[in-house]
Amino acid sequence: MQALPHDALAEKIDAALPQTQCTRCGYPDCRAYAQAIASQQAAINQCPPGGQEGVARLAAITGQAEQPLNPDHGVQAPRAVAVIDEDWCIGCTLCQPVCPTDAIVGGNKLMHTVIERHCTGCELCIPACPVDCIRMETVTEQSGWAAWSPEQAEHARQRYALHRVRLVTRTEQNAQRLRDEARDKLSDLAAHSRITDAQELERKKAVIAAALERAQARRTAPGR
Repeated sequence: MQALPHDALAEKIDAALPQTQCTRCGYPDCRAYAQAIASQQAAINQCPPGGQEGVARLAAITGQAEQPLNPDHGVQAPRAVAVIDEDWCIGCTLCQPVCPTDAIVGGNKLMHTVIERHCTGCELCIPACPVDCIRMETVTEQSGWAAWSPEQAEHARQRYALHRVRLVTRTEQNAQRLRDEARDKLSDLAAHSRITDAQELERKKAVIAAALERAQARRTAPGR
């Protein structure tokens, strides 16, 4: 079998993964795991959601020998989805940022719920919940790829891509808010500072202005 270029191989491996983004493989998402396999930095048997059939698929793609699923990363099991106990949910929103497919809806201090069709069963919301009101509920008798279709994997991939865009946007919006607040204070630093010496205030203004310029330069630098 002719060896594929690294990026093409990683793309093919990624397409064969279930896209649950559960991190059980030891990598932050399915794409990172695919890159690690393509670089021969990770074994093909580290994905419990894909199960043994998933290992076989990766073996066929990479030309490696099939091997048993590594129990250090978990075991093959029936598919489950997260369920929130609405009587105990305090609406803290801590579960929402960690959900890779934005399957959890609900506002601050309001009851949350999980949209089942978007949930990949990754379990990342469970340790994030401070009141332990999230449990996993089994929804299939089958496990591995027998319980998860290529269509579901593609849906999860698209949801994860949108989730990442939203996180970047939210981070940038927060950074912009902080910059705007800094500029507002800079425009009338005397009113926001305990410093009364005019020369020291001017020095502080120069330091803050320089910091804002550096932040703006990083934000607009090519390659961002």
